[in-house]
Amino acid sequence: MRRSKFMHLGALACAIAVVAAACGGSKHNNADTPPAGATTTTAHAASALAPLTGVPDPGGIAAKRCAVTVKIDNTQAGHPKYGVDQADVVYEEVVEGGITRLAAIFNSHDPDRVGPVRSVRKTDQSLVWPIGGIFAYSGGAPYAIASINTAPVVQLDENRAGELMFRDYSRQAPYNLYAHVNFMYGKCGTPVPPPPLFDYRSADAPVVGAPTATVRVGFLAGFAVTWTWDAPSGTWKRSIFGQPEDVASGTQLAPKNVVVMFVPYVGGDAQHSDIGAEAALIGHGTAVVYTAGKQILGSWSRPDKDHPAQLLDPAGNVISLTRGQTWVELPDTGYSLTKTP
Repeated sequence: MRRSKFMHLGALACAIAVVAAACGGSKHNNADTPPAGATTTTAHAASALAPLTGVPDPGGIAAKRCAVTVKIDNTQAGHPKYGVDQADVVYEEVVEGGITRLAAIFNSHDPDRVGPVRSVRKTDQSLVWPIGGIFAYSGGAPYAIASINTAPVVQLDENRAGELMFRDYSRQAPYNLYAHVNFMYGKCGTPVPPPPLFDYRSADAPVVGAPTATVRVGFLAGFAVTWTWDAPSGTWKRSIFGQPEDVASGTQLAPKNVVVMFVPYVGGDAQHSDIGAEAALIGHGTAVVYTAGKQILGSWSRPDKDHPAQLLDPAGNVISLTRGQTWVELPDTGYSLTKTP
């Protein structure tokens, strides 16, 4: 099968230059989630769908609780992961030395064991700002903790979590800390469901894009990720470190959508593995969306921290995703993206 050339940021930007004017100052068009107990028709419609996946939620469970975001290790030493397959949304961010770490957001499901739980980074406050809820992590450097202290979340680190986190001493530290997400929902106080982060299309809506079999996100330091389209399941199957990535239950990670947002990382100490770098997630940039076996070139736009990023196609229209789990990749603007048609 013929492989496409590397798609660097410059080439992607040229392909979607028409979007630049449409991106500036765009506002998210999702209405705020109605308050619990509201009786309007709109409230009933919103409560029928889980806000972070768009999947039917007939019991209204997702609309009755907050989001729980857990920082999770992504190194080989931390494999296999627990519970990540049950997250609604997963962000993959670059940290020091070019390695990557995950921020997994839960709302629809309540796994009993999630992890390994790791430390906070400066990028995280921007990720959780629109959704609030719980932010669970092991600890962190003073500058990173000062950063997350600015975000509107309830923090649960290892010291504050009590029995809601535990160590599995059959595994080596620091890769043995886990979170009881199912109990963390109760720490939100008055439960405020998260607003939608994406728009979703109906099952019969056409998807306009280039057919794509595989895509490789060129994270550095050996952390490149490959996503392979699996038509029977309608998912993108994940591989890392040269092999399929299965969670501890044996299930391969396979979301319905993969969103690649190219972002600059700023403020790092270049003399010390870029420690302290933060993804600049306010503004606009290049985005590539993989959904329903298609690649859609576009852009992302986020005017402020209070609103999530919008995904726009070259005509300036909002890109709608498949209902279900979404992974958001946050490579640096200089990283590569390759696909096999």
